[in-house]
Amino acid sequence: MRSRSAAPRSSEGEGFAPRGRSSAAPARPRSSAAADGKPVRVRATPAKPAAAKRPAGPAKPRATTATVRAAPKPEPKVFITPKRVAPKRKARAPLDPLRLDRLVEAVRKSLDDDKAEDIVILDVTTRASYADRLIIATGQVDRQIQAMAAHLTAALAEEGMRLRRDSMQSSEDWVLIDAGDLIIHLFKPESRLKFDLEKMWGPDSPLGEAGPGEQSPI
Repeated sequence: MRSRSAAPRSSEGEGFAPRGRSSAAPARPRSSAAADGKPVRVRATPAKPAAAKRPAGPAKPRATTATVRAAPKPEPKVFITPKRVAPKRKARAPLDPLRLDRLVEAVRKSLDDDKAEDIVILDVTTRASYADRLIIATGQVDRQIQAMAAHLTAALAEEGMRLRRDSMQSSEDWVLIDAGDLIIHLFKPESRLKFDLEKMWGPDSPLGEAGPGEQSPI
């Protein structure tokens, strides 16, 4: 039997492209200047000047433990604190004996009103250089001693003796009031026996000031 060979199909009539060929893309239109044959001027962009490079310096040596230890240490700063010079204490002017007696009587009365115990008044004019009279009294509890001190301050103010803020010093079992020529000690019983100011400053005391080994709160 005869084999019928297929007739070749025309690529033009049916719109198929021949094998091995791809459809060509449409060409871009040329510029009017190029189409006319005139030369086209192209503007050249000026190149930016290159930044000048800094000359490389010598490389820093790498810090190691040995170099850190060998490096000289800075000297510590020394701050010199100026010394404080204590002001010279003025010489104590003697108080009028009559005025001193009125102050002593006002203190004794105030202590009696507050139920103070064992009130002792010592004349230390010839034994101490800081006062003429010492008044010693005992209070049983801290609240009583604080009340006695407050009432003594008011009693002295009525007599014209106004105390400074630093005229009163206190601890747990003792209060001292410095009224110039008059020094007042308010003790608890144990502290009064411990300091024993009557023996230290009384008429039978052998020394005018505190002797060696003796402890005094004033």
